[in-house]
Amino acid sequence: MPTTMDVQRLTTLLPPAEGWGEVVHLSRVGSTNTAAATRGVLWSPVVTEHQTAGRGRLGRPWQDTPGASLAMSVLVPPVDPPGWLPLATGLAVRSALVSEGVDAHLKWPNDVLLPGDEDRKVCGILCQSQPDGRVVVGIGINVGHDRGDLPVGTATSLRLVGAHVDRTTVAATVLRHLRRQHTALTEGGDRAEEVRAAYAAACATLGRRVVLHRPDGTREEVETTGLDREGRLRVTGAHGSDTVAAGDVQHIRLPGASSS
Repeated sequence: MPTTMDVQRLTTLLPPAEGWGEVVHLSRVGSTNTAAATRGVLWSPVVTEHQTAGRGRLGRPWQDTPGASLAMSVLVPPVDPPGWLPLATGLAVRSALVSEGVDAHLKWPNDVLLPGDEDRKVCGILCQSQPDGRVVVGIGINVGHDRGDLPVGTATSLRLVGAHVDRTTVAATVLRHLRRQHTALTEGGDRAEEVRAAYAAACATLGRRVVLHRPDGTREEVETTGLDREGRLRVTGAHGSDTVAAGDVQHIRLPGASSS
């Protein structure tokens, strides 16, 4: 199982001189998102060894095995348009995993999938807007789980694809990528366009047929045609063209290929 997070080294990798707040390490917490929101300090990461009440998108519970996950949250300023922050967070996680030699790609909006384990999901992300406009970004990565530790058959871990990583290093790399993406989106122009292009290149959803699961419970088979400027998914189906701001997509299995 992974060792305890090295808070001193994480602080060195995220120094106050570069605008990072205090690294808060909790042995156990209900939700790192709640803890980060309560603290109210920008770019002050909250990390934990055991999250007992984590949530994913659409309110789904995100179960945790003590010491096996990388669970952390950080409060960040808003970006415009806001829909790009969750996508950029997924891109940050994917970039960090690739730097560790892990093959990974994205499923819209921000699921991180591992082709090495039949495109199962390795990471959960939840961005929660605060009353003052700031946003808590929550990230949970399955690191050291065995198959039996995972709550659903569509989940995986880095260990299951043979990746033995240091959680402290991965935490710092994810957060640094996230901050670079955030800065680019805030600056706008060509910098923001670079983030959008990088996301499109890493997203396996674009340009394929999927089953779209909408928040109201309806499902529709559609073809994805790209993203709009808000980060919404452009689709074409039996009822014409549409843009989708929220929901899940299921990649349709092609002959000889795995599904996700």
